[in-house]
Amino acid sequence: MSIGTYVIIFIAVLLILSGLFIVKQQTAAIIERFGKFVAIRQPGLHIKIPLVDKIAGRMSLKILQLDVIVETKTKDDVFVKLKVSVQYKVVSGSVYDAFYKLDYPQDQITSYVFDVIRAEVPKMKLDDVFEKKNDIANAVKGELNEAMTNYGYDIIKALVTDIDPDSQVKEAMNRINAAEREKVAAQYEGDAARILIVEKAKAEAESKRLQGQGIADQRREIARGLEESVDVLNGVGINSQEASALIVVTQHYDTLQSIGEHTNSNLILLPNSPQAGSDMLNNMVASFTASNQIGEAMKEQNLKNKK
Repeated sequence: MSIGTYVIIFIAVLLILSGLFIVKQQTAAIIERFGKFVAIRQPGLHIKIPLVDKIAGRMSLKILQLDVIVETKTKDDVFVKLKVSVQYKVVSGSVYDAFYKLDYPQDQITSYVFDVIRAEVPKMKLDDVFEKKNDIANAVKGELNEAMTNYGYDIIKALVTDIDPDSQVKEAMNRINAAEREKVAAQYEGDAARILIVEKAKAEAESKRLQGQGIADQRREIARGLEESVDVLNGVGINSQEASALIVVTQHYDTLQSIGEHTNSNLILLPNSPQAGSDMLNNMVASFTASNQIGEAMKEQNLKNKK
């Protein structure tokens, strides 16, 4: 074969190879012939007429995400920035519409997001924006679905991913939150202090009650012991007055002995002579006798007055 034949064969092979093309998974290729739409090719190996058909473009069928930041004003005149993430994709059966009806789909989606956000947020106060962000996202998704379906796009999800008020507003909100927490902490501390005071008072009252009960028991036992001592002394021929004097003197010297055993004691017993016990007993007996005589005289006088 001549050189010309080889050249023709080489050119033919090149033309055939140029007509072969591959479409990747989750992608669609748009084929045009002399500028006119011919077909949409799905993933796989395909062939087109060399020098006649061309690949006008490729459309991804994957889920895409567009982040839009919108600045607007709330009902209570607070400027806030919202970040809205829109997840969308080309409908596999509407590749023609997505390719030929809309040149810049992201710009179109951005415009609708701005329109919805600036229509919804000014109706809400700042606190409501945080609480109702799902309502805002649903409003964006509903508006976009209605508009973008005609262009072959499906809106999968719209999310309000960030709400950023003005820095001064955030500082004020933080101060309010800190003040509320300090208020709650002060209430808890006050309740704890009140409970501590009440419990301490209850403990002191219980201590006093038990102390009083102990003193009463102590005096009762002392009286019982004195009674037994007098009975014992009466049994050996000592009358009640002598027994009482003996007991008083004995307790007087027991007290002096107890004081002497403690070098740091500040107690001073006055008087402390040997006759002191007997004098105290005589004074007590005289006081009791005088009191009884006065009582009897008052009773007699009352009876005379009644008559």
